Amino acid sequence: MHAFSCVEDYRRAARRRLTKLAFDYLEGGAEDGDALRRNRDAFGQWGFAPRVLSDTSQTSSATTFWGREAAAPMAVGPTGLNGLFWPRADELLARAAADAGLPFVLSTASTSLLEDVRAAVPDGELWLQLYVQQDRRIAESMMRRAREAGFRTLMLTVDTPVHGKRDHDTRNGFRLPLRLTPRLVADCMRHPHWSWQMLTGGAPQLRNIAQSVGERADLARHAAMLSRQMDLSLSWDDLSWVRRHWPGEVLVKGILTVDDARQAQAHGADGIVVSNHGGRQLGSTLAPVEVLPTIVDALSASAPAMSVFLDGGVRRGADVAKAVALGAKGVLLGRAPLYGVAARGGQGVAGVLALLLGELRTTMQLLGCASVDALTPQRLARLPSLQTNEAGRANQANPL
Repeated sequence: MHAFSCVEDYRRAARRRLTKLAFDYLEGGAEDGDALRRNRDAFGQWGFAPRVLSDTSQTSSATTFWGREAAAPMAVGPTGLNGLFWPRADELLARAAADAGLPFVLSTASTSLLEDVRAAVPDGELWLQLYVQQDRRIAESMMRRAREAGFRTLMLTVDTPVHGKRDHDTRNGFRLPLRLTPRLVADCMRHPHWSWQMLTGGAPQLRNIAQSVGERADLARHAAMLSRQMDLSLSWDDLSWVRRHWPGEVLVKGILTVDDARQAQAHGADGIVVSNHGGRQLGSTLAPVEVLPTIVDALSASAPAMSVFLDGGVRRGADVAKAVALGAKGVLLGRAPLYGVAARGGQGVAGVLALLLGELRTTMQLLGCASVDALTPQRLARLPSLQTNEAGRANQANPL
């Protein structure tokens, strides 16, 4: 079997296995993909400043989230409609995360029941990502069910009042449920393994929403609820409503400005996720890692203390190290584990997580950091931009 040396190898394998429609749904960003590219490229703005002759013989990437141990400052983040990539993908993602010692965040738009995910990982650290529809009884039901299933942390996502414009889905005719067209039939014939799994495993359904609505699974209806029936009246004051229904930690996901970070802090959130939704919502936004240091500095100047997480563009263990050095408590992994599950199922997710854990520890040792706490801003230096470098070379070649 082909050896995978990095997340990009899994990405290429996922692209070969999935139909174009499914891979574009996994991979694509909003509009022209500017935010998606910026998320990845922004990590390149920072270079490492290693210290040598430091004792790293006992290097550990372990950390804690609210007193609970994790093998690294990482969690497998929430992603929706994962059954499009592999049958029972949410359970496979959760199992691999638990085996790696990492939390798993289940999406409201999951294709497995949260109760089934808990049954798959009775020993796992599970968090719930929550969307709030106009009928808030759906979210209340979701929170109740998650509490009863032993989920510990709630991640309220606030950057999707409407769905972003995704040109790739429009071009591919992506609709739920999938409709057989001549182009899709031809694409399926070129990807027999994926097609066979979809035929034998059944079309993915938004089972959690169906359960909380109290209806039979109906992908078209419940997908429409997510895309057209979000609660546009949701405001900061509604964090008190969330608190009435959720006794554990509450994170607000989708923060990109200092003002909103301070609002979350003032309204009692336990943490935030600096995120632009993987570049899938607003076509031109700053990358989370670009605004992270400013947000961390602003929050550290006032109480109460908050945990700051980040997602978007993480493809290497070195990216995790940079985010932590810039002040993140941890990162959420989005597309990277999906490449794994789309390429090889549960084995693929385990492979991706093992790669990232190994890369993080290697990076720490080469930096001279024996613990996560040693990953500080002093281990980084901002690099001159490519444009600056090119201008400098041009000036050297053509001095005035």
